[in-house]
Amino acid sequence: MNLNRYTEKAQEAVIEAKQLSEEYSHQEVTPDHLVVALVEQEGGVVPRLLKLMQLQPESIATPVRSALARAPKLTGHRQVYLSRALDQVTTLAEEEAERLKDDYTSTEHLFLAAVDRAEGETAALFARSNLTHDSVLQAMVGLRGSQRVTDQNPEDKYEALQKYGRDLTEMAEQGKLDPVIGRDEEIRRTIEVLSRRTK
Repeated sequence: MNLNRYTEKAQEAVIEAKQLSEEYSHQEVTPDHLVVALVEQEGGVVPRLLKLMQLQPESIATPVRSALARAPKLTGHRQVYLSRALDQVTTLAEEEAERLKDDYTSTEHLFLAAVDRAEGETAALFARSNLTHDSVLQAMVGLRGSQRVTDQNPEDKYEALQKYGRDLTEMAEQGKLDPVIGRDEEIRRTIEVLSRRTK
């Protein structure tokens, strides 16, 4: 796992997964730790993906956290290792990024790989929630469109129009726009300016 080829949010998620394993006194960092880190990541892509799939991030994080709390604890041992399963997840995520022609491995690649490699209670939870490779991939396409991950901070570019703009057509349909009365000349001039080829 080469963290230099990971986006900033993906690096944060891996570090958070390690901190979670220490918090639960686990010797290994597992895919479950990573899933919780990804799903609870503030400003991350995975919570937006889940919401796009009509799922609440808490509905995934809470049961996985419960499973982590029931897992065996190791006291007195401070060294934390990446589990073999997590190593497989990161390798699969890197392959997925390559397959999607992305330059960096992002949080959505890690989540996609974690969904593919889920085991035990987490696999059952994903099955109940209809989280499959195809459904996550479809949500990814819906979220990021044709954009590729070409730098270490691509998350800011996803849904930029929705984040920084307003859909005036939708607002007008909902009756949330104030009517423009008696401004025909100004409107005509504005349309003329906006319709010019060179501005």
